[in-house]
Amino acid sequence: MDDFLLFAFVGFLAQAVDGALGMAYGVISSTVLLSFGVPPATASASVHAAEVFTTAASAGSHAVNRNVNWKLFAPLAAGGCVGGALGAFVLTSIDGDLLKPFITGYLALMGLAILYRAWRSREPRRFPVKYSGPLGLVGGFLDAVGGGGWGPTVTTAMVGVGAEPRVSIGTANTAEFFVTSTISAAFLAALLSGHWEQAEGLTSHAASVAGLIFGGLLAAPLAGFIVRILPVRVLTYAVGIVVVGLAGYQTARLAGLL
Repeated sequence: MDDFLLFAFVGFLAQAVDGALGMAYGVISSTVLLSFGVPPATASASVHAAEVFTTAASAGSHAVNRNVNWKLFAPLAAGGCVGGALGAFVLTSIDGDLLKPFITGYLALMGLAILYRAWRSREPRRFPVKYSGPLGLVGGFLDAVGGGGWGPTVTTAMVGVGAEPRVSIGTANTAEFFVTSTISAAFLAALLSGHWEQAEGLTSHAASVAGLIFGGLLAAPLAGFIVRILPVRVLTYAVGIVVVGLAGYQTARLAGLL
């Protein structure tokens, strides 16, 4: 019961941040799981299993509050599903940590670009539909390999080029449900086909996964409303601060300070 309550709190906090800013659920949840000694592949699978439920609720909230650009949504989700499936199987043969220095550098640059855009208070512009598929492909792959790269990759790219934060967050969060479902199915296929030797540890963390789901479901319905009422500049600043914070956190971990 103690594990359930602890991870329910973690799930609520992670989903509240993710739903409002379009990122950080995977990073927060994975970090806590890893700190408890859960193997990386098991932690990634646990987070994605929980996200199947929390992203469904968050997607519904964003759709109701009209935060979704449906023209961007379809290619973004399709690309994310393909990239996520590839990443889930690649995770069985490479160390996802190899990609972290590159992801950290990307986050730092995009975070500073977003803060600069918020400071200059420029008018939002539309994200090109033709780039949404490739962006989803990269985001889905990194999400599966890193256990939480969808929001930092996709939402950050959209906001970084000047797209409206509300629509960027809502569209990315809604597409994330389909991407997460695909990644979870790929993890299950890897488990059943015997390609994922670490999968047996997943069942021993059932209480943690259940807690993440429960806490996330409590916070998810608030996502669309929060994003809809926050001013554009405030939301842009918030996204930039979180992105720079994530980059700093990852840098500290890579340097062995945490």
